[in-house]
Amino acid sequence: MEKLLKGKTALVTGGTAGIGQAIAALFAGNGAHVTIVGTNRERADRALLEIEKRKIDPQQKMNALLLDVSQTKEVEEAIGKLLGEWGQIDILVNNAGITRDNLLMRMSEEDWDRVIAVNLKSIYNTCRAVTRPMMKARAGSIINITSIIGITGNAGQVNYAASKAGMIGFTKSLAQELASRGVRANCIAPGYIETQMTDVLPGQVKEAILTRIPLNRIGRPEDIAHAALYLASDLSNYVTGQVLGVDGGMGM
Repeated sequence: MEKLLKGKTALVTGGTAGIGQAIAALFAGNGAHVTIVGTNRERADRALLEIEKRKIDPQQKMNALLLDVSQTKEVEEAIGKLLGEWGQIDILVNNAGITRDNLLMRMSEEDWDRVIAVNLKSIYNTCRAVTRPMMKARAGSIINITSIIGITGNAGQVNYAASKAGMIGFTKSLAQELASRGVRANCIAPGYIETQMTDVLPGQVKEAILTRIPLNRIGRPEDIAHAALYLASDLSNYVTGQVLGVDGGMGM
């Protein structure tokens, strides 16, 4: 079977665990050179070892960057260096994200600012850094991982919901800016997925969530990775400005 991303280069933020690691591993298994981005060296090294196992060609390059994607200058320098090494970034996946949940009346300004910075400003930083080279190459796929919460909202998550809803508007606008140059931008909106972020939920909360999912199961990181592979590959070369819900039917 032909590998869908053979020879392509991919940058995956939030790639050291959960959804991001699953996406990076699947991309590696489909022939891509992959760089993952995280903030913890031990976790990054561990993820890189697992991703390396999925390579199909010893010539594939895999590496990990320690980077705070909310910091504009850091991102510009890191992506500039990566472009110097690779020559081109074909696929950008923005998966970095955090939560700082609380009711609005109790939410600190710090918790608001940090969630917006990591979840939303980060995509301004990364997309801005890759836009010019992608336009010059007249090719590229940008995939922003939003959330069903950015569509439906959720009590206690006004900061997270705002960041994820903002990501959708950002992506649709960017898609319009880049389409004439053959560069695509799309969102994936996961529902509830088995990750470190959802592992902390109490059992009764998980049971309540299941009642809202028509497919009657919590999603797996691989479910999101398969959607990302589709959007990264030429299978979706006529798809841009879309929000692909991968939520077991929650959003119906």
